[in-house]
Amino acid sequence: MTTDTLTRPDIRRFATLGRADHGWLDARHHFSFASYHDPARMGWGAIRVWNDDAIAGGSGFPPHPHRDMEIITYVRSGAISHEDSLGNRGRTAAGDVQVMSAGSGVRHAEFNAEAETTTLFQIWIEPTTRGGQPSWGAKPFPKGERAGQWVTLASGFPDDADALTIRAEARVMAATLARAATLTHVVGAGRHAYLVPATGALSINGDRVEARDGVALAEGSYTIEALDDAEIVLVDAA
Repeated sequence: MTTDTLTRPDIRRFATLGRADHGWLDARHHFSFASYHDPARMGWGAIRVWNDDAIAGGSGFPPHPHRDMEIITYVRSGAISHEDSLGNRGRTAAGDVQVMSAGSGVRHAEFNAEAETTTLFQIWIEPTTRGGQPSWGAKPFPKGERAGQWVTLASGFPDDADALTIRAEARVMAATLARAATLTHVVGAGRHAYLVPATGALSINGDRVEARDGVALAEGSYTIEALDDAEIVLVDAA
């Protein structure tokens, strides 16, 4: 099969993403968010938000409300500390994941209590049904277990028993690839996948993708090759 017959990824270069620099927070927006609005980037299927945040040490988001959204935080470096109106408290470190099902409504705060800057991806997925009791959870996912393979971090499918639970027909997956290693991902009919390399450059069906570029994947099969050692996060959703 030649490159011309392969499904082509829709690459959203890092330099083209929306940006909000608040001093303590430097945020890049893959999709329309807050003051950044692009009618061509309102989301991808049920994936509504993918923010690439750098949060200065000793700062963070004060308590604020959410409802009817599945919010997944993938910490790339440093750590984030969580508090919410349900009484949950926790610290999520680099490589680990926390999820919050906002359900019928919850207030939460996310704070970088560390001395160094914390970097993370914050991903919002629209839930399958609205309302319900809010919930929060966090779990470590050792990067060594992701070497050369996908590991499901959060899922709305009961077969993914080792993943954190979300209320959406979606999977949040991650992998680490050594240079020249490959993985595949098939996006089924009616599904939408979005991929971001946290580190390292990739080739996806022959198209080069740099670290922190976003890649929207429509129905089809994709071969992902690491051009450098790479850390990859992918969401597959309705």
